[in-house]
Amino acid sequence: MQIQLTQKERMLLEDGKKQEDLCVKKYQSYANQVQDVQLKNLLMEIAQEEQHHYDMINQILQGMQPDMAYKPGSYTAQPNPTFQGPGANDQTLLEDLLSTEKYVSGFYDTAVFEAADPNVRQAIQHIQKDEQNHGEKLFNYMNSHGMYSIK
Repeated sequence: MQIQLTQKERMLLEDGKKQEDLCVKKYQSYANQVQDVQLKNLLMEIAQEEQHHYDMINQILQGMQPDMAYKPGSYTAQPNPTFQGPGANDQTLLEDLLSTEKYVSGFYDTAVFEAADPNVRQAIQHIQKDEQNHGEKLFNYMNSHGMYSIK
């Protein structure tokens, strides 16, 4: 089935594609900078999910029904024998990523209401839910490591 996009849908999806590309780059870059193996694995897992979002949006922009089934990769970081716990810079990187997820989720919230095609709307809702889950994973890591207080 060929998807015919409105001009507004195309514009929003192009913006979403740029956001997903930026997310992939951020997560990959930050994964290479953090100290904690658990955190490195989490960031690489999310980077792969963001790449899946990018691919889904590309499929829609090409008029195709997107493949929403995510097939996780097999990245696993190796432990660092000198690891002392999350590094001081890790919190700053996580705060930036959480802020990015909040922005991207908000962007998709608007895009959902602008989608005329039900298949496009469903794909955007799927991506938005994933973005919210990414934010939850980041929050949980930060909270459990004393980086995000919820007093």
